[in-house]
Amino acid sequence: MTNPPSESIFTRGAVDLSALAGRPTPPDEADVPVGAPVADEPVPTIPPSVGGSTSVVQVTEANFETEVLQRSLAVPVVVNFGSSRADASRELTPALEGMNADDGGSWVLANVDADAYPRIAQMFRVQQIPMVFAIVGGQPLDAFVGRLPDERLRLWIDEVRKASGQEVVLPEDPRLLAADDLLMNGDLDGAEAAYKKILNESPAEQSAEAGLAQIGLYRRLQGVDPAQALAAADRAPDDLAAQSLAADVEMLSGEAERAYGRLVELIKRFSGADREAIRKHLVSLFTIAGPDDPAVATARKALASALF
Repeated sequence: MTNPPSESIFTRGAVDLSALAGRPTPPDEADVPVGAPVADEPVPTIPPSVGGSTSVVQVTEANFETEVLQRSLAVPVVVNFGSSRADASRELTPALEGMNADDGGSWVLANVDADAYPRIAQMFRVQQIPMVFAIVGGQPLDAFVGRLPDERLRLWIDEVRKASGQEVVLPEDPRLLAADDLLMNGDLDGAEAAYKKILNESPAEQSAEAGLAQIGLYRRLQGVDPAQALAAADRAPDDLAAQSLAADVEMLSGEAERAYGRLVELIKRFSGADREAIRKHLVSLFTIAGPDDPAVATARKALASALF
């Protein structure tokens, strides 16, 4: 998987999880009153999770094998080493629990009080609190140290889920939904302002880039008769403006591959500033379709061949 933040550290093979596997449950544990310490195990200082969800568990040496190793064979287990003495830990634990609830308990959050269970912390080589590990299939997959911002924490969890084979359905961004509504309703100026605002806040947001490129396409085609534009391009194969407009018509008509091919052929016949203008036009059409479109991948290869 991809390590999202700089705090992330790859841990595969660096942790031996067998030390606590098969550890027998203390024989008198069932008879110990609630809240009383079990022999050889101090009382945890991290408060139990709210709601009693089975997907959020408090880990001890006694239940480590069951709650972490065995459950990681079926779903990802996120092991959160924390301490009530650490401010960052007190912030991170509720954030993790909230995301676990958002995901419907599709992964397990295993909270470990590093003060109460130092042996588990030592087994994971924990040197700083908080520290979080992802366990999949009984083995460490990835880890990070410190309190990540919620956005980066969300990305990290989604990457863990994807690596484990879980299907991750990302929620719709309400900002994009609002901008898309403006575009669908024909408010090009409002949609443009909304997409630009999104890109100012999230520069890598491809959907907003695609929205702006689509607005550009709509504006270029305002008042244009599609049939006349295509006929004009047929009559003037070396007319840069006519060919570019015809490509726009084809793109909006669902003939993206024809539009890409037209502009790639045009690049072969022009040089200098004209060639660069055609290239930018073609890239803007790629942006509308998105990088995952197979036709875009094919056209990009053709573009590279035409340029070099």
